[in-house]
Amino acid sequence: MPRSKRSKLVTLSKTDKKGKENKEKTFEAVRQSLDSFRYAFVLSLGNIRSNFLHDIRSDWNGSKLILGKRKVLQKALGESVEDAYKERSNELAEILVDQTGLNALLFTDETPENVEAYFAAFVKLDFAKANNKAPIDFTIPQGIVYSRGGQIPIEEDVPMSHSMEVTLRTKYKIPTKIQGGKIYLDEPFIVCKKGERLDVVKALILKQFGVAATEFKTNLLGYLDTSNSFCKRY
Repeated sequence: MPRSKRSKLVTLSKTDKKGKENKEKTFEAVRQSLDSFRYAFVLSLGNIRSNFLHDIRSDWNGSKLILGKRKVLQKALGESVEDAYKERSNELAEILVDQTGLNALLFTDETPENVEAYFAAFVKLDFAKANNKAPIDFTIPQGIVYSRGGQIPIEEDVPMSHSMEVTLRTKYKIPTKIQGGKIYLDEPFIVCKKGERLDVVKALILKQFGVAATEFKTNLLGYLDTSNSFCKRY
């Protein structure tokens, strides 16, 4: 097993003082965690929402989740056999080479089986954002406008509050009116077709009607068992 690289100078690139301090903190946190925990997992988080990230942190209280720039994480792990902080930790750095989006390292003493089972089950539905692709065909039916816009049977739904009519008509450009004290449409209103690129207004309409059909999941890319230098790529 290679000797500790803690005393070895590693350049984290030129940057402003605050940015450099943050990089150095991340660098040290990774190496301290490699010394403290048996397993190090590489996660691909994509464009994770802050509330989902909070859930992961809460569920893994007692372990250590470190987010950082890909290059900083790689340098902390060691980018070659010679620079590896722990034997084969450079192989985790290699996994990160072609990854995009937000990446993280999870340090834990939980078994790989438990970690794999957790992230396999960690699937969340979220509201689509502008520039996402529409998850479904969505048309608001003619007649009284209900809170779920026709996604569920009328007997299970409730009419949308009349106070929302101005917002629907002026902000979302839906040709609504008040009729009999309820929001009403003279004809069906097509919001989007599945796969269509959403603009800001369409994304807001989907959220207003509770269309949460964008699936988020975290991908495990690989892990290192520091006790026996076993490294696995998924």
